[in-house]
Amino acid sequence: MAARYYGADSENGDHVDDPSEDALFMLIGDLNDSDNTFVTVQPDEDDPAWFASVAVLDEGGYEIVRRDTTSREHDVTIGTNRDRIAGDLTRWLAARAS
Repeated sequence: MAARYYGADSENGDHVDDPSEDALFMLIGDLNDSDNTFVTVQPDEDDPAWFASVAVLDEGGYEIVRRDTTSREHDVTIGTNRDRIAGDLTRWLAARAS
């Protein structure tokens, strides 16, 4: 079942409903290696079937995880370009919400 609504949550407590590509870009840009190390995006429902996360790596860059139990997808990549990460996530999220 596709999610109609999803939210993005940062470790520091920031929350954005149905984040746009720009909102994801800003949330990723706010990440740091001390007290705001990750952001997750998932449906606003109990026991969500999918999620995505972006986490700061100690050596620089970001680890991007995309998991969808419905399609048995589990993808882990490394990236440094926030714009590209936000764009890729936006496209991936659009496929989940359709």
